[in-house]
Amino acid sequence: MRKQQKGFSLIELLIVVAIILIIAAIAIPNLLRSKMAANEASAVGSLRTINTSSVAFSTTYGNYPTKLSDLGPSTAPTSTAADLIDSALVTGSKSGYKFSYTASGTYQQYSIIAGPINVGVTGQRYFFTDQSGVIRVNLTTTATSGDNPIS
Repeated sequence: MRKQQKGFSLIELLIVVAIILIIAAIAIPNLLRSKMAANEASAVGSLRTINTSSVAFSTTYGNYPTKLSDLGPSTAPTSTAADLIDSALVTGSKSGYKFSYTASGTYQQYSIIAGPINVGVTGQRYFFTDQSGVIRVNLTTTATSGDNPIS
């Protein structure tokens, strides 16, 4: 007389593993696209923050900041550390995007370019903004003032 065995057979376990792998193959690309979309949204939000902070800086000190770090954290705000943006954004890199801030010689104009650190992994789109506050986008290369505004 044989005892009734309890548990799963090897075939049943292989079927369950195959189903899990199929679900993972479907879910992972969607997860990566979602992460890129979140990074791009963060970059746009960061550009808006920098624009707002630059206007506040200009109102207080009479000109736009000379470099991005002028907007950075401080215990006592000055024209070289105005405490208007967080320390992560001052580094010029946040959420998979690199930010390049350029000011004119008289510091009455500025421009900011945001591009993905790793194209196709951290983001797809490139962004540009300046003292006008309009954020522009380019899908293939570094964005400029001639590109279309984001919608």
